[in-house]
Amino acid sequence: MNISYKWLKEYVDFDLTPQEVCDALTSTGLEVDALEEVQSIKGGLKGLYVGKVVTCEMHPNSDHLHVTTVDLGRESLSQIVCGAPNVAEGQKVIVADLGCVLYDGDKEFVIKKSKLRGVESCGMICAEDEIGVGNSHDGIIVLPEDAKVGMTAAEYYHLESDWLIEVDITANRADALSHWGVARDLYAWLKQNGYKTQLHKPSTADFKVDNHDLPIEVVIENQEACKRYACVSVTDCEVKESPDWLKNKLSTIGLRPINNIVDITNYVMMALGQPLHCFDADMVTGRKIVVKTMPEGTPFQTLDGVDHKLSERDLAICNAESPMCIAGVFGGKGSGTYETTRNVVLESAYFHPTWIRKSARRHGLSTDASFRFERGVDPNGTVEALKYAALLCKQLAGGKVSMEICDVYPKPIKDAVVDLKFDYVNSLIGKNIDVVTLKSICLSLEMEIIEENELGLTLKVPAYRVDVQRPCDVVEDILRIYGYNNVEIPTQLKSSLVIKGEEDHKHKMANLVSEQLVGMGFNEILNNSLTKAAYYGERQDTLVKIMNPLSSDLNVMRQSLLYGGLESIEHNANRRNGNCRFFEFGNVYYFDPNKTNEENPMQAYTEQYHLGIWLTGKRITGSWAHPDEDFSFAELRAYVENILTRIGLQSGMVVRKKSTNEIFSAGLTYENRGGKVLLEMGVLSKKEQKAAGIDTPVYYAELNWTALMKAVRKQKVLYTEIAKYPIVSRDLALLIDQQVEFAQIEEVARQTEKKLLKKVELFDVYEGKNLPEGKKSYAVNFILQDTEKTMGDKQIDAIMQKLINNLKQKLGAELR
Repeated sequence: MNISYKWLKEYVDFDLTPQEVCDALTSTGLEVDALEEVQSIKGGLKGLYVGKVVTCEMHPNSDHLHVTTVDLGRESLSQIVCGAPNVAEGQKVIVADLGCVLYDGDKEFVIKKSKLRGVESCGMICAEDEIGVGNSHDGIIVLPEDAKVGMTAAEYYHLESDWLIEVDITANRADALSHWGVARDLYAWLKQNGYKTQLHKPSTADFKVDNHDLPIEVVIENQEACKRYACVSVTDCEVKESPDWLKNKLSTIGLRPINNIVDITNYVMMALGQPLHCFDADMVTGRKIVVKTMPEGTPFQTLDGVDHKLSERDLAICNAESPMCIAGVFGGKGSGTYETTRNVVLESAYFHPTWIRKSARRHGLSTDASFRFERGVDPNGTVEALKYAALLCKQLAGGKVSMEICDVYPKPIKDAVVDLKFDYVNSLIGKNIDVVTLKSICLSLEMEIIEENELGLTLKVPAYRVDVQRPCDVVEDILRIYGYNNVEIPTQLKSSLVIKGEEDHKHKMANLVSEQLVGMGFNEILNNSLTKAAYYGERQDTLVKIMNPLSSDLNVMRQSLLYGGLESIEHNANRRNGNCRFFEFGNVYYFDPNKTNEENPMQAYTEQYHLGIWLTGKRITGSWAHPDEDFSFAELRAYVENILTRIGLQSGMVVRKKSTNEIFSAGLTYENRGGKVLLEMGVLSKKEQKAAGIDTPVYYAELNWTALMKAVRKQKVLYTEIAKYPIVSRDLALLIDQQVEFAQIEEVARQTEKKLLKKVELFDVYEGKNLPEGKKSYAVNFILQDTEKTMGDKQIDAIMQKLINNLKQKLGAELR
């Protein structure tokens, strides 16, 4: 929200500097993002002075140049060569001194000492268009005799700079989206801090009806979407350029002047916060305005010439026959105000914020009006703004008010009533604030005290304060005016002992693993939890969808960390950083339509904490000591296994299976003994890789951190001494079916010997000649160890024989 410093001073009395105003507004919660000086004339006429031409002679080497000496109120005269035909001795003129910067559009040039046809010139005598005070270039500016020599041009033309204050308005502070709204807050701050001040709201006391030549009837058919609608007609208007004062005010805050009628509506909106719309009265067929919804698909063309299809949930402002405007969002083609317009109808309304917000998003339209309506304007300020606009139409366009104001307000919106207890205020703030101060702040914020007793106040809060409905909201309002900095830090800190729970353990382990991964060369990434549904293909029914998405790219909650990481990889690859080790901790979200329950709608939704790991590109590149080497699935698995070891998940606690997830061309799934998926990892499929725009293979693992923490919550990671007794290594060459995976062999082995079997590794795979059809050969290494004694041959042979028997029985394996 852009605020003009000079405009603000019209509504509230103060003598603060622009920077002091910014500090005051920031302390009240209206955080100022930027402060910028704005000049109505570019350059602010710096370096320009009033001078007197003392002598004027023809140039010796030119028939149109003159050599002058000019008095600028200094000890010596300045010699200036001038080409203007009207320059003469004794004139008072405007002179650009040496070093002065003049502007020609976006170009600028500096006045320097120079020679014109051999004669030195130390300045420039200026015309109107050369300094920006007019458009004439017929000759130099000739000032009246009473102009004071040496006076700055800025002082002579009474040029004053304005200051543009850029305020970051939070979504709940719709009341501050105007100069009057900001003035109210500044007034309260000034009162609290002991300044003498007064508010000055623009007066509409002079409003009167001139005739009844153009009455307009209003009918509200959809009273849910339109709570209040008011209009007035103004006839015999002359649509023309706005006066300078109005154009300057709009230009200062970044609005482009259009014509006097449109500029008036924009001015009133920025002044009072009430969006207005003006219709050409000739477009109001039947002299009737109907506020209603139209059938689905109704064609409508907006003022910018773009065709739209109205939804049955779009509120429209219609005449007796057709829609003229998407309510609160955008006007229709032909219904606006043009140079040929003579009679106008001004609209001022209160629309339901949700209806306006959804229509604006549905049609991809965002206007200053919709920005305010969708946050909530003052429902009781519509008529006042309408009167103000009508008065300006009379003043600036010569119009006549030609009807009584038609104000349809079926169910008036009441002010909120809040009971505020003094003890509650003091406990929430952490400081005892005296009752007089509390009452003063409430009154300065236009809250009405309707009852007072020794325990507290009963307040009536104005309807325009949509963010103040509860006692805690009132306390927040009091505190921002009282000043957060005025609440002292206590000398004693009172706290209670808290027992660490599972959530604390989860985050502690996440931090440990993060440090581990960073130590291995990984970079942590953070991606948006909002993503696009198109990523999930046919899995749309399990997605958590956003009811009112900002865009189609942010319309669902993510169900996997995968796609955010792929976007990060693509971003880096496009910037020649294709060798990526990434990890991310974040929440994922699921919807189970089978668990839908009207009594408990949240039952169908689940939220889990996951860890995603991505590898792509080369693990080693550009090394003199080692050839370039690509990442591999084996390396990804090693990283994942290290994480499982770090959190205390023992090998015997998981079941490894071949992944059936379609995002992988090959992969593994780790489950607990109950069948709960703990993690999945694999090589990303070519389809997913291509869709992401990535050329190199991507190795991805996603760990269900929530499930993993549950699996290890009773496990304690303790150190163990290095075993004193030797390990035993045995190899088996197994002939197995093609479809049997190593994970199945490992699972059978661990079920066979849970205590002494320490490791199972695959070290060779053979497929080819001398093997039966449909068979393959796996060479598997088994590591056995007893930490209490040396294992004997009989014990080892018994274990291996049992292992061989189980492999034969469960997997059909044979020894080669």
